[in-house]
Amino acid sequence: MSKYDPNIREEELKNRVATDWFDGFDCSPILGNIDFCVALQGQEVDSIFDLESLLWAEAKKGVGNNPIDSLAQLVITIGKARTFDHYLPPPYLGAFDARGIAFIPFHLVQDIFYQNDFNWNVTPSDHTTREFRLVSKHLEQHNISNELVTYDFLRDEVELRHFIRVNFKNVTATPRKRKINKNNFVPIFGKWLETVKPSISINWDEAKVEGLLPADFYLADLISENNKTLRQRLYVLLVSDHYKYDAHINKLGTLQFGEVQFNDNQRAHTEFWNRYERPPRGDYWNYIIDRRDILVPQDIRERRGSFFTPSRWVNLSQEYLADYFGENWQDEYYIWDCCAGTGNLLANLNNAPRIWASTLDQPDVDAMRSIAANKGLNLLEKHIFKFDFLNDSFDNLPDSLKQVINDSEKRKRLIIYINPPYAEAGNVKQLSGHGVNKTNVAVKMKTYEQYKDTIGIAGRELFAQFLIRIYTEIPDAYIAEFLTLKILQAPNFEKFRDVFKAKLEKIFLVPANTFDNVEGKFPIGFYIWNTQIHEIFTEAVGDVYERDGNFLTTKTLRSYAGYKTLTDWMISTRNRPNEMIIGFNQYQGYDFQNASKNRIETTKEQIPHPRGTYVTSCNLIESCIYIAVRHVIEATWLNDRDQFLYPHDSWKDDKQFQSDCLAYTLFNNNIRSQFGANHWIPYTEYEVGAKDSFESHFMSDFIHGKWGASSVVSEPTLFGPRETPKPAIGGTQPIEFSAAAQAVLDAGRELWRYYHQQPEVNVNASFYDIREYFQGRNDKGVMNTDSADVHYMQLLHRLRETLHTLSEQIVPKVYEHGFLLR
Repeated sequence: MSKYDPNIREEELKNRVATDWFDGFDCSPILGNIDFCVALQGQEVDSIFDLESLLWAEAKKGVGNNPIDSLAQLVITIGKARTFDHYLPPPYLGAFDARGIAFIPFHLVQDIFYQNDFNWNVTPSDHTTREFRLVSKHLEQHNISNELVTYDFLRDEVELRHFIRVNFKNVTATPRKRKINKNNFVPIFGKWLETVKPSISINWDEAKVEGLLPADFYLADLISENNKTLRQRLYVLLVSDHYKYDAHINKLGTLQFGEVQFNDNQRAHTEFWNRYERPPRGDYWNYIIDRRDILVPQDIRERRGSFFTPSRWVNLSQEYLADYFGENWQDEYYIWDCCAGTGNLLANLNNAPRIWASTLDQPDVDAMRSIAANKGLNLLEKHIFKFDFLNDSFDNLPDSLKQVINDSEKRKRLIIYINPPYAEAGNVKQLSGHGVNKTNVAVKMKTYEQYKDTIGIAGRELFAQFLIRIYTEIPDAYIAEFLTLKILQAPNFEKFRDVFKAKLEKIFLVPANTFDNVEGKFPIGFYIWNTQIHEIFTEAVGDVYERDGNFLTTKTLRSYAGYKTLTDWMISTRNRPNEMIIGFNQYQGYDFQNASKNRIETTKEQIPHPRGTYVTSCNLIESCIYIAVRHVIEATWLNDRDQFLYPHDSWKDDKQFQSDCLAYTLFNNNIRSQFGANHWIPYTEYEVGAKDSFESHFMSDFIHGKWGASSVVSEPTLFGPRETPKPAIGGTQPIEFSAAAQAVLDAGRELWRYYHQQPEVNVNASFYDIREYFQGRNDKGVMNTDSADVHYMQLLHRLRETLHTLSEQIVPKVYEHGFLLR
């Protein structure tokens, strides 16, 4: 029998629970996907972060729901959205159905949110995932130790009301300082980083090298009263209006910091701590200080663990291992994951005596041992150990593993099976605007110092350091790894490839954004390297899988050794005689990931860090080909690292290809008349009904064969006259456009004509200017994507349709003329 009708709907159940058990509290806040929130009434807060919650709970209709399953779903829901980054966590998490309610202190699950390789992309309600099982086991352990409490609404009414009365303060909230406890000290640290850290005068990079972190300054603040740190044995002490280092503890060496001041007379510090009560309760001090590990900055956490490897790719990688090494591979080979995190890459492996797992962090070691003890991993306790692969000596390895590494025959049957960390100089998050440069993370490793001269700039990538140490110091071992395609294709890895001579036996590719914390659209590969065969990688064929795990196709991967790039081709068009500058062609990179940074601007001065070539009357066709080639093919996760190359000479005889690229680029540039003369109007004043004459007639003259006196210019040199050919088309001969290109020009003409019918127009307007006129800009200064002018939108849509058709006509020629390899 239950207090509430088992068939009651979930929303009604939440209303009844709020009324019957939490009367006097505010149960109205909606916090992301959390079902039920209990907060103090009448709160006046400066930001939603300071909303004081008492309970976040999962609600389930019906009766007989397992509270541990419901709580596990709640924990994954919170972690997936990182709700604690937006709101202060409550003292308790809960779960209830029509029969009863369960509570667990928030701090008991806090560790889960800071695991290095936990996959937060899983569906919270999916009980079959590894993550759900991990959280459930964690909660079950606390259930066994009576830290998870459960009450029946009907049978335990008195006890439940007593629990709520004792643990939830039933008072009306008034403006006051927020208390800091073991539930909320981590998210408050996040706010401290934003507010107080910038006001502290210290070189954080230098301090970090010596092991001193922002967390140490936060703890000095937190465990203090009247701006004086109360606990002396901390790395940093707050002394009134400055910080002081304890040199005996920190051993800062060359830094020799004595005091650190504030750069704003302590204003930000004072304003921040006026909102929070210091110090926390005395019985919290040791807990908070001991958990310094979860206050470690994100860049260091990225060094300590690779991006989480989804289970479908783990399973697929083990299928490839079995296919290559044979179905009995686990019995015949040894396996070591030297950056194991919490061991998800080793799931489903079964020969425990032949498997080792190491990681940087002791909490991860403890987690793996706990998982193994609960049969979640087939690992022996002494085969799970703490080891810093990029800094520690192999002398520190367990004897059982050293025996394998030191035996030349056994070493030939050792597989280093890893998903190495991706922290780097310019990491994936930075490339998509979500991170900071990681150079200092990589270059402080002993492995970097040892091999930097051998592998060059590639050594800035942590995964490259893993690979070169394995290759050099564990010779003849196999390497099975998850990695981007940089190792195969990046120009910065050319020196690395000359040293890392191993045969790539197998590879498959998957979308990178199926990995946790990866947002970019690019491929990640699983490689099997045979280091016993010494050869420089040049080319391989990889299997390609869609994000759902289904096989898609195969793809040829090349190192591009010996190939000249499209950039080299553009550089060859510079400094031709008798040229007139009509724009600047900005270019960056050789692959699809940088396509948006390749464009034509009016002047070089418009670009903050210009790299490129002037567009002139003598390289206009090549410049238009360059832009068209870079943009007509859509960038996808699979072609993201494909490189654009120096073309064959066949393009010179393909007049239609040249004119198609010209027509395409006339409507795919950033020319703006406000920055200089607009030489890119392909029409005459008469054609578009202009009310005044254009400042420049270059483009229409060029198209109609009225530009330049001859097709060849003779230039005197030390060795006699040198003949420089004019562009293959245009200038001295009218250009013949294909039907698709002519359709683009016709659609553009109608758009120009409509613009010149408007009042107060700029007679020299470019295509960019026309779009800006009709579409305007938003509050952030970004051009709007559409316009309220219906006829303009119809004309623009027609133009885009014709450009799409023209693009499809250009695409085959991109491959035919060698700009891209198939």
